[in-house]
Amino acid sequence: MKNMNESKKIAIVVSQFNNIVTDRLLSGAVQTLSQSEIDDGNIVVYQVPGAFEIPRIVNLVSQKDEYSGVIALGAVVKGQTDHYQFISEAVTHQLVELATTAPVPVLFGVLTTDNLEQALNRAGGKAGNKGSECANALLRLLEVELQLN
Repeated sequence: MKNMNESKKIAIVVSQFNNIVTDRLLSGAVQTLSQSEIDDGNIVVYQVPGAFEIPRIVNLVSQKDEYSGVIALGAVVKGQTDHYQFISEAVTHQLVELATTAPVPVLFGVLTTDNLEQALNRAGGKAGNKGSECANALLRLLEVELQLN
């Protein structure tokens, strides 16, 4: 009998900025999806320059009929200017809107931390891996949505 997850196609939109963190988030998400029997060929990664570009690509990808869900991954680390606050708020607002309006589930895996250590702790360190958590949450959401249909 074929596993229900084998036919699912998942998009991951990941920021290249702060890639020491985002590469780990991506690895966690891909590993979790693969362990859940999502075929590696059905995990499609879209890399964008920074967190600010994530919502646009998530929006475009979520409109494609081929995907069952989208995971957004990024890392915004506080610096010495207000830029962190503006980017964090803008990206969060847009992804929350997409999570409630997109035709497929959209998961929020954009870290907003005070420093690099906090980000690394959430990308496979002491606090787990937010990429993996998003992948698990997406799979669970897909199960719930299947029950509702």
